[in-house]
Amino acid sequence: MNLQLRAETLEVNGRKRTLAVLSAGHEHAPLVIVLHGSNQDSGRFRAFTGGAFDRFTGYGATVAYLDGFGGHWNDARVSQKFSARTKGYDDVAFVRAVIALLVQRYHGDPARVVVIGFSNGGQMVLRLVHEMPDALAAAVVLAATQPVPDNFAPTEPKERPVPIMFVHGTKDPLVPYEGGVASLWGFRSRGEGLSAPDTAAYYAKRNGITEKPRTLEILQNGEVWLEQTEYHQPDRPSVVLFTLHGAGHTVPGPKKAPVLMGRTDRTFETVRTIAEFAHLTGEADQRADGHPADVQG
Repeated sequence: MNLQLRAETLEVNGRKRTLAVLSAGHEHAPLVIVLHGSNQDSGRFRAFTGGAFDRFTGYGATVAYLDGFGGHWNDARVSQKFSARTKGYDDVAFVRAVIALLVQRYHGDPARVVVIGFSNGGQMVLRLVHEMPDALAAAVVLAATQPVPDNFAPTEPKERPVPIMFVHGTKDPLVPYEGGVASLWGFRSRGEGLSAPDTAAYYAKRNGITEKPRTLEILQNGEVWLEQTEYHQPDRPSVVLFTLHGAGHTVPGPKKAPVLMGRTDRTFETVRTIAEFAHLTGEADQRADGHPADVQG
């Protein structure tokens, strides 16, 4: 079965917004919304990840790759000065409009919305978790950390907890794993953030989890190894941090990032791990390997 990537256009608050959608047309399909990093768009992010997130169609999901304005999102940080912020683009409203489109035109299930963001897109996911948690079944943040209070943009966050998964490399040259000022190799500061472990702890507290986390170490290869820290408590949404020791500012998967971004771990199965975390279930055409049919576009 060939799946065609379809371009869509929306008007949000009088502004044209764009996205690309990949769908097998299932009724009540889970919805996976993907937010790219800085200086990217939907097409560049698909290329950056080797089309890995297309594989969510193998779990019966409809996948939407959204385009930020000028290659950026109006995210959760006070300090960022992207044109999406200075021109007042409402990306929270954009995501809500996308969900409505996917439900109406692609038969998606509004109760199974998973948002995934990398870097600037990850910061946008953090904003969504605080400003529209009612619309989210799960959230995934790749290579981004919670801004410190003085650098946190949402002023009236909603308290509804959301299951959230983090993936971060310890050798990230842009967003320090141990916390501090994020920047482009020391230039163009993006403001201060918590460490990745403190970020996970922040969301565990937000989700009402009081039990201590469990940590599991898994040897991946001789250069990168995985540490999984899980906050879990009955009747509370889970928080999981996957620490990739030795990895950089990258998306683990089949496509290597440029050398300046640091090492890309190619053994961590990002899509399968997200699918398991978000409880995505396969539909009629799911294949045993979790991969979709051929994709065009």
